[in-house]
Amino acid sequence: MARVLIIGGHGKVAMRLAPLLIDRGDEVTSVIRNPDHAYEVGQTGASPVVADVETLDEAALTEVFRGHDAVVWSAGAGGGDPQRTRAVDLDGAVRSMSAAAAAGATRYVMVSYLGASRDHGVPEDNSFYAYAEAKSIADEHLRGTDLDWTILAPGPLTLDEPTGLIEVEEPGDGRVTRGDVAAVAAAVLHDPSTIRRTIAFGNGSVPIADAIRG
Repeated sequence: MARVLIIGGHGKVAMRLAPLLIDRGDEVTSVIRNPDHAYEVGQTGASPVVADVETLDEAALTEVFRGHDAVVWSAGAGGGDPQRTRAVDLDGAVRSMSAAAAAGATRYVMVSYLGASRDHGVPEDNSFYAYAEAKSIADEHLRGTDLDWTILAPGPLTLDEPTGLIEVEEPGDGRVTRGDVAAVAAAVLHDPSTIRRTIAFGNGSVPIADAIRG
């Protein structure tokens, strides 16, 4: 059993991840910004905690994280506002990494995207540029920490039914169901061979547990 804290707890991946963790016996805390989402998040079996990662400083985040073994970053500003994208997907993410270390939550899983890197190639006049920049810098920062990190890099997300099957060797465009992203996050949390690895994936033909094994 692990005590897992999910940041972005009302997101479509997080709402699928929480019950997977609960079903295997983990304790789950889901961090949400909007208190109106508390009931729905609670229905997953997770304990909702209202906290805004965009505005809380490192000390406040550390208190939220304290008592947990692992943190899953599944939050996002949603695009559209470059300033808020940087505030959440970069500044908030980096603060969460420092807070996780300070709180002793040394296992950290980042949900990123396929193609996130400092040479992402997204032009500055593209609306995706701010997100690509924020994620690539945050991922790079995470790799430089002492946390037991794993970065998940799925391609375009769908709302299709999960298959339990992915491809990591040649994921193509990485198109994958949100349910399968949640299942990958759940699997890597309990597989130490995934620590300090970036796992790019999309739906495929290999069972998740086999595909992620290092």
